[in-house]
Amino acid sequence: MKISRLLLGLCFITQAAAQTPGNYSFVYTSAPQNVPTAKVPDAPLAGNGDIGLTFGGTPDHMKLYFGKNDFWRAYPVYPGGGIAFPGGLDIRIKALSNASYYAEQIPTKGSIHAVFAKDDLKVEVNTLVTAMHNTVITEITANRTCKVELDLWAPEGNTAVVKKGPGWVSRSFSNTPLLEWPSEVTLRMKVYGDQTLQPGKKLTITVTFNKTPEENIAEMKAAHQQWWDKFWQRSSIQINDTMLEKYYTNSQYLFAASSRPGKYAPGIWGPFITKDSSAWGGDYHLNYNYQAPYWAAFSSNYIDLTDNYDQPLLDYMEKGRWHAKDLLNIRGIYFPVGIGPGGLCTTLWPLTPDEMEARYGTRENTIDHGYKFLGQKINAVFGAANMLMRFYSTYDEQYAEKVYPYLLACADFWEDYLKFENGRYVIENDHYGEVMPNLKNKGQWRHMLGDYNSTLSLGLVKMLFKGMINVSTYLHKDAARQAKWQHILTHLSPFPTQEVDGRVRLKSVEKSPSPWHSGAMGLARVSIHGLILPGEVCGPVTDSAFNAILLSDVSHWKDKMQEPGSWGNTFGNGIETCFPAAVRVGYDADEIIKQLKARIYAQSNRNGWITAAGGGTETLSAVPLTINEMLLQSYEGRVRIFPNWNHKKDAKFNNLRAYGAFVISSSLKDGRVEYVKLQSEKGRDCEMENPWPGKAVKLTRNNKPASSTLTGRTFTFKTSKNESIELSPLE
Repeated sequence: MKISRLLLGLCFITQAAAQTPGNYSFVYTSAPQNVPTAKVPDAPLAGNGDIGLTFGGTPDHMKLYFGKNDFWRAYPVYPGGGIAFPGGLDIRIKALSNASYYAEQIPTKGSIHAVFAKDDLKVEVNTLVTAMHNTVITEITANRTCKVELDLWAPEGNTAVVKKGPGWVSRSFSNTPLLEWPSEVTLRMKVYGDQTLQPGKKLTITVTFNKTPEENIAEMKAAHQQWWDKFWQRSSIQINDTMLEKYYTNSQYLFAASSRPGKYAPGIWGPFITKDSSAWGGDYHLNYNYQAPYWAAFSSNYIDLTDNYDQPLLDYMEKGRWHAKDLLNIRGIYFPVGIGPGGLCTTLWPLTPDEMEARYGTRENTIDHGYKFLGQKINAVFGAANMLMRFYSTYDEQYAEKVYPYLLACADFWEDYLKFENGRYVIENDHYGEVMPNLKNKGQWRHMLGDYNSTLSLGLVKMLFKGMINVSTYLHKDAARQAKWQHILTHLSPFPTQEVDGRVRLKSVEKSPSPWHSGAMGLARVSIHGLILPGEVCGPVTDSAFNAILLSDVSHWKDKMQEPGSWGNTFGNGIETCFPAAVRVGYDADEIIKQLKARIYAQSNRNGWITAAGGGTETLSAVPLTINEMLLQSYEGRVRIFPNWNHKKDAKFNNLRAYGAFVISSSLKDGRVEYVKLQSEKGRDCEMENPWPGKAVKLTRNNKPASSTLTGRTFTFKTSKNESIELSPLE
């Protein structure tokens, strides 16, 4: 995978003093219970965006599970295929049998600290995944003599070949039929010190992946802490809410531990893999799971952490073109629901009719030539959403050139697939939800096909062609095609609504054979994807009247609550979608915060990972994105400072990123915005909603007062590349 520029998103952190967050550790007083698991482990976690460490086991038998984002069993069916488990390290200290348990996951240090005690014996364990090296360092000390036993291991089975020698173990997949490419990982252990612990002496164990262990442990640890110190300085928020600040910080930590530039993209469970055949193969699920973990990184100014996102989509383009031609006889790219790295499809139907019948209630395993599209045509465009979010956030020409062929292939597909009927473009048979055989419907599913103008499809297609015009104009490409794209935008079918009991509500689809889809359900997770996030084609600036309908729908989410924390129906999926969407449509900020806290209390692990039934890493964007959107919005082309925040509550943010390639800091104190500081990376015009309603605004450019002032409810001012601007009210 090509390594992108590491400094993108690191710039301009000095314009306002970003602060390192408080400790905000997550503490364990008993051993983790949910390890190993097919989903999110309930254990202390550490990682470097490639290697993941899950700290499981008990004091007398610690089990360190190692995951790696690029270790896949490249088999196109799960279970069996998907991201694989490399192995682990067992640390046995028999003297700690039935000892007390204490461990903490420390985001600011990117490390795990544990203390185990029994009678007069106390053992301390510190472990981390070095930020700049693929080495796990574990240090153990004790206050009296005790023996440590070490066992480096890799699991057998699942057609793996396991080899072992002194201080190393390897696991590989290579000769399995249908395997698309081979993979291998080698763990190499080095021990420094005596395995019979002595008071005042340290036992250090390193486990290095795929190369000879590094010798200078002190240098690795210093580089590790320096990386995390700089990471926390890149942006920050202060909202005087310790609980949310803690989850905000921890979510950023877990995402940074899962994703880095130059590394393979994380799947549904990130690098925290503790067994083969994790749920959904731990793959890149394209109908939102793969995209959502990155959403908060854009506004949090962690652009470089999104560098790895595009490559799997670009790698699948060749197969995507074949799917479009072979199955639909049209141009462009057509993606199944799940893919992996290197052009891998993870989602073939089971290979035999018997397996198909056992799992899905039908013997028909050749649906769509054996690929799982599940009635959805929109997956490739769903993938384009993050590309557009990054483009608008950076206006990086090199990046735009890189992803433009993908965007253009999406446009080719939808130019051919859309139908122009009665003066409008319509979308047939692209389904709001997954339509598939299963044991519950006993394989009877085709009668559910036929969604017409799904809000998911309409919104994302509108997002695509709006983006095509913006990106092609920026790159001076395909000017002759813009008339067609504009015609589609202008004539795309309106989003369906229906009046029920005197209130206009959003419909999921204009019409459908599914009674559930065809009703006026109001705004929900899937329609949010098309309209608000990541679609970004609706909002109070774009269309205030339609936004009022969406806001009304959100205000009725409480009516559907079955239990505390279920606001927005996010126990299954969607916490990272519904809460930021409620912010964007303008729902009451205090109520959103109240419901967000209730959701966290209702369903989250002891390591601070907010859990959902249908996914994992996507929830890491939930708290950061919700808070960021309360403090700063720009997705509708207009910068809005504290747009949905209770102005009676003090708040502050440093170095959040806005569309237009602006990095912004501001403070709200005693009901008044104190200042707005803006760094313009690309010199674009900035449209801003006046932070001081009714007052004129003065500009200071590169520490020099500007001669003119700005007035009005909104205003636009020019900027220069790399210019620092401060806005303040003219008193």
